[in-house]
Amino acid sequence: LSQAQLASARSQLTEIEANLRQAQADYQRQQEIYARKLGTAAQLDAARAAAESLSARLASQRRQIKVAEESLALSQVSMDDTVVRAPFAGVIIAKAAQPGEMISPVSAGGGFTRTGIGTVVDMDSLEVEVDVNEAFIGRVQDGMPIEATLNAYPDWKIPGDVIAVIPAADRTKATVRVRVSLGVKDPRIVPEMGVRVRFLESRASVDEPKKPQLTGVLVPRSAVIETAGKAQVFVVENQRASLREVSAGAVIADFRNITAGLVAGQTVIVDPPADLADGAAVTQESKP
Repeated sequence: LSQAQLASARSQLTEIEANLRQAQADYQRQQEIYARKLGTAAQLDAARAAAESLSARLASQRRQIKVAEESLALSQVSMDDTVVRAPFAGVIIAKAAQPGEMISPVSAGGGFTRTGIGTVVDMDSLEVEVDVNEAFIGRVQDGMPIEATLNAYPDWKIPGDVIAVIPAADRTKATVRVRVSLGVKDPRIVPEMGVRVRFLESRASVDEPKKPQLTGVLVPRSAVIETAGKAQVFVVENQRASLREVSAGAVIADFRNITAGLVAGQTVIVDPPADLADGAAVTQESKP
């Protein structure tokens, strides 16, 4: 409505300006006619009055346009107030108001007034709040590394850091709340999830890769024969050399990890001769 009123006022202004130019031209012609004694004073006065009247209407119309512009600006502000803008980018996780309810910064009483319309969460800055027994809070420091474990993913260890120790205790639980940041952004981490936090003296236990657990047995590297992409080992059984195909794994110093084909306690031949055949008789040397 305000825009339509402003457009109408501007259109009328254009019309008045055109009429004023015509009236001023008529007044100028009447002055020339009157100067040559061809016109009357009444005609001159009428032309002058018409020009002055249109000039006054022009000034009034300009004031009306200014008022219409101010009214439009106020209407635009009121319109902007109907748009809800979040203070930051995020995800709405809860809606607190329904159509027809009143929204107010403070509660006005009754069942139709709400102090907010919803809850927005910044998924890029999720934090963990954990309660620490006040007997151990002295060990927690700002910036201390932590390891978080979600109840939903117990095998997933998430590194992080202590943001701050909140300087207030819960007397009923004898705990102090600690804010923790997570060093991983992942869609699996969502608000209100259960989490356990382990405070670390250093980050080594989180950042250092775990050494692989070895399976099988270790044998001297010189006992393993590799031909055509296969690993074989001579095993002593009943005083005879038995050639076994094995699965060889990692090399650890002077030893080779055998993951399949051997069991602990078996005797293998180290540095077997090139002409040693499967089933050949062998004698085990006794160490002095």
